[in-house]
Amino acid sequence: MLYTRFALWLLAVAFVLGSCVSPPDYPDEPVIQYESISKNTLYQFTNGPADSVVIQFSFTDGDGDISVQDSSDIFYVDSRFPEVPPTPLSLPTVPSEGTGNGISGDVFFTLINTNQICCKFNDRFCIADPAYPVDTFSLFIYMVDQAGHISNTIQTEQIQVPCLGQ
Repeated sequence: MLYTRFALWLLAVAFVLGSCVSPPDYPDEPVIQYESISKNTLYQFTNGPADSVVIQFSFTDGDGDISVQDSSDIFYVDSRFPEVPPTPLSLPTVPSEGTGNGISGDVFFTLINTNQICCKFNDRFCIADPAYPVDTFSLFIYMVDQAGHISNTIQTEQIQVPCLGQ
């Protein structure tokens, strides 16, 4: 009898504690917020070894349908080339959990100085011209979830590309 009362009391406490936890109340479309960039200078690839910057932003998604296997979730556009289609990136797969699927997190991605990250002046690319010692750009970033909801767009700080060498 004492064991039964203790079990019922324990079950009641567990029910009360469990009902106190509520799932996050995020909108169904992803919402992103720019957090930081590791540095604001990126040397163009023709001037030596690989260089990179790390960009961080946070996100929320109310229905948690971000990042399934083999999908593109993040897109960015170089401010110097708004007519070029966005570059897609993929997050690691995030499994769905339970009925309250609202998720949040931080994304860190590395932008490496490929042939796209170099100086551009007068439709000339990856040049060293004393008249143009530095080029600048920023990235416009957004997310798309599996339901097709598009997040807000964030913009990084200006990134400088020294054009005359390191």
